[in-house]
Amino acid sequence: MPEVTPRDAATLILVRNAPRQPEVLLGRRQTSARFMPGFYVFPGGGIEQDDYRAGSASELAPELVERAVRVPEIGVDRDYFRAMACAAVRETVEETGLMLSAPGAVGGGLEGGWTTMHAAGLAPALEPLRYVGRAVTPADSPIRFHARFFAASADALQGDLQPTAELDDVLWVPLSATLDLALASPTRFMLKLMMERGSDPTRFEHRHPTPLFTKIDGRRQVIWDPA
Repeated sequence: MPEVTPRDAATLILVRNAPRQPEVLLGRRQTSARFMPGFYVFPGGGIEQDDYRAGSASELAPELVERAVRVPEIGVDRDYFRAMACAAVRETVEETGLMLSAPGAVGGGLEGGWTTMHAAGLAPALEPLRYVGRAVTPADSPIRFHARFFAASADALQGDLQPTAELDDVLWVPLSATLDLALASPTRFMLKLMMERGSDPTRFEHRHPTPLFTKIDGRRQVIWDPA
């Protein structure tokens, strides 16, 4: 069977402060899903054309964009990398009901989660986003993604958390308890990375190397993209 080319995707790791320890937003994929059924994941998905057109309340940090352009493995160009960030925000709206947003004009005539933001007079808040790393589905999988992982504090979230057709159980989980859930290996790896860095998204500084997580011949491989 010919090798499947990975589809670009974007994922959002949301962290909120809690009295005892930070909590991370995770959702369980439907057991009927074709990809990772029954696993707990961060919200995310593929990039759509409307992700290029969406207006925002704030833009990505310039140093984050400059690095993405300088390291081709992370992104392709400025517009494409911004669309990835927007896709992560939109997918989070569609899968959890939560909007990383602020008052602004996302624009009319857009579909999916953008309609929810537009109706609320909100637009994506991109400035708080930090880039964590990326993961590529193994070559022997019939469904493959090249996912970029962003992280942000829950401070800018608006909306009500709710299960959806994509994620039938969405919840805030204490960081130390996340590893007890059914997790795919990339999700587990990114959570451990969050633990190592103190779970604070602002600690993912733009100048630090970031990981590519994948598996080759069934063995875990971590390659560090340059700073």
